[in-house]
Amino acid sequence: MSNIVDRRKNAKGKSINNRQKFLKRVEDQIKKAIPDIINQESIKDSTGEGKVKVPIRGIKEPNFRHDPHSGKKQIVRPGNKQFNEGDKVAKPEGSGSGAGQGKGSNSPEVTEDDFVVILSRDEFLKYFFEDLELPNMIKKYMASTVDFRQQRAGFTKNSIPSRLNIVNSFQQSLARQISIRGVYDQKIKKLKLELEATEDAEAKAQLEEEITRLERLRLTVPFFDDVDLRYNHFERVPQPVTSAVMFCIMDVSASMGYHEKDIAKRFFTLLYLFLSKQYERVELVFIRHHTEAKEVGEEEFFNSRESGGTVVAPSLRLMKKIATERYSESQWNIYCCQASDGDVWSNGDAIDCGQLLKNEILPTVQYMAYIEIKNRGLEGYLWHAYKKLRSQENFSMRNINDISQIWPVFRALFKKKDLVES
Repeated sequence: MSNIVDRRKNAKGKSINNRQKFLKRVEDQIKKAIPDIINQESIKDSTGEGKVKVPIRGIKEPNFRHDPHSGKKQIVRPGNKQFNEGDKVAKPEGSGSGAGQGKGSNSPEVTEDDFVVILSRDEFLKYFFEDLELPNMIKKYMASTVDFRQQRAGFTKNSIPSRLNIVNSFQQSLARQISIRGVYDQKIKKLKLELEATEDAEAKAQLEEEITRLERLRLTVPFFDDVDLRYNHFERVPQPVTSAVMFCIMDVSASMGYHEKDIAKRFFTLLYLFLSKQYERVELVFIRHHTEAKEVGEEEFFNSRESGGTVVAPSLRLMKKIATERYSESQWNIYCCQASDGDVWSNGDAIDCGQLLKNEILPTVQYMAYIEIKNRGLEGYLWHAYKKLRSQENFSMRNINDISQIWPVFRALFKKKDLVES
């Protein structure tokens, strides 16, 4: 029977096995709490050690107790000075009325306290994206960036003790013992036949002595020898690193207020976390545009106050230019997410955007999502121009009017095809 010993280091005062069992019990409550995280004022928790509130009923454990209406009980209370066995204890006067000084709640609703579960980054991403996938995900490999992984490559006779393969070594030992003892057995058998056939006393004595010597040598065959030891052998195998680049295109014109930009920021953060879970290497390219389009850093992308009119086509041309110069289609998985309120200066600009997507952008990307953010809920020029591309397999578009719609829209864009949305 094999014994598996888990030697992973536990955090101080914690058990990995117990934690895994606990998370298994409360995973339904954790999944229900995910939309609330997206709706929080701050999304800093979504990048790492997140806190998820779980109803306390999720941590109750079953227990055993005696049936109070059956069985015999003998109880000894400490400090008893006046009661004997069989006496009935009177109920204290005034029992049932509290003497506390606090003020109770007048609400008839029964509530439960919350229990806070601390999730690691890996656990957080697992619950967030376990039933989502990237549409049309085709792995491409970088020719210049190569990683190495350890791969089993049979056995070797020399290595470190921790890599000793006991089963294979034992098999080698058995084979050696059987072969060596077989040689002795054949010689002993032959000598015994000669012993039975000879009648000379001196020859018999010599044969018996030789048989005794061979039997003694047969018993000295060691159970394990250095030649039996086999060690697991590993070799470093080059492995291309799967990579992805995500273009984040955000409209920062005067019509995009704080509400619209906040929704766009939350959606882009979710998309980045999702890509980082799918790929080992993810690069981000941030493009802001009003009347002009420019590539910026993350800080400026989310926090710059620069604004102006709305011209969208230059941002798509800039994306195409950057992708052509820095990200080869054969080596990179290219994704794009565009967020805008859909308002442009002229319908001609919207038509140009539709033509750029159809002829230049969509043929080169794995997937593109267009998010139109509006408080009014009215469809803009861009929405009508992009509607004609809905039949494209690698293009999706959705409306978001409120923060509470971010998670449902994200799930709709990236849900697995074999799952039915509940």
